[in-house]
Amino acid sequence: MHAMWLRLKENLWPVLQQAAAAMLSWWIARTVFDHHLPLFAPIATLVALNTPVGGRGTNAVRVVSGVIAGVIVGQLAYHFLGHGAASVGVAVLVALFVALLVDGQRITMAQAAVGAVISVAAGQQAGIDRVQDALFGAGVALVFSQLLFPPHPLALLRRAETATLHGLSRALELTARTLDESADERIARPWEELRPVYTLLNDLGRTRDDTIAVVRRTPHWRRRQEPVHEEIAATRYLDLLGNSCLTLIRGATALDTGHRQKIAPTVRGLAGVLGALAAAPGSQAVRRHAARRVLDIVRDAPDEQRTLPIAVWESVRQVAGDVLVFAGADVDRADLAVHEGSTDLPLGTPPDLRWPSPRRRRRGRQGPSSQ
Repeated sequence: MHAMWLRLKENLWPVLQQAAAAMLSWWIARTVFDHHLPLFAPIATLVALNTPVGGRGTNAVRVVSGVIAGVIVGQLAYHFLGHGAASVGVAVLVALFVALLVDGQRITMAQAAVGAVISVAAGQQAGIDRVQDALFGAGVALVFSQLLFPPHPLALLRRAETATLHGLSRALELTARTLDESADERIARPWEELRPVYTLLNDLGRTRDDTIAVVRRTPHWRRRQEPVHEEIAATRYLDLLGNSCLTLIRGATALDTGHRQKIAPTVRGLAGVLGALAAAPGSQAVRRHAARRVLDIVRDAPDEQRTLPIAVWESVRQVAGDVLVFAGADVDRADLAVHEGSTDLPLGTPPDLRWPSPRRRRRGRQGPSSQ
């Protein structure tokens, strides 16, 4: 029930937008442009908006390009081959090839194939209506996604950061439990539990791409790209952190039983740091706390852990260093702090997540006020 509630809470606003946009698409096509049964206008809107928030504008363009390609191919197939099954097959094949050449995305290919089938089956006027409906529907989707309710690029990145850090924390915690088990209790390595980490890292990369598209194409963010690109650069260290965690897990689980139990507290401590950081990755206070904790873990490790294989202990340092850099530390200073046990490490300020109000923008142009 808790998972269901969180899923509903997270998706309620996008779902309401889809319903309102579909209704508006139908009304425009039916009332303004006098389409008798404008089925494909709201369908195009829903297909465009039924994607993660950062990719809705791109999805709308793909819907239109796929429909246009499919209708053109379908009209040509109908003209030369008629209504038969062979005409449908040829039209779909060529439309899919055209969509592959356009961008190769599944949504473009699907829309191209559907447009080709409709054009062959229902004739020329149906194909033209399909293009018009796609333009209406995609236009409404673009208005909703780019003008009325543009996504907040920093919020997109922070959600992806939270999911990635939470997944890495869980992976390290599961590994620590496995390391604590005796040889008789240990059934299997937790590799099946770690597979979602790869998915999270891929999702993080897609979110970065969506965020770059948002700041380039959304009028509101086109002039405010600097803080977004700063956060994008920080998320790239989460990729490195993910690789460091997986390397640590692989090395730690390959140790003998005695060394496993020695490294387990360190792995558990790192899991706690990542879990705390996942709760508020954009908070300066949380980042400072995470930096202090990770330095304490590396500096205050028991002496016997220094006898661990060099590769495993170096993996611990890599995880710690990547956490520090994501938290805002300079790369060289973070490496020095991890290897020399520094306690004072300056951190940069994370970009501001708030929407700029007109008053704040005017203050920014005027400079700081005098005291």
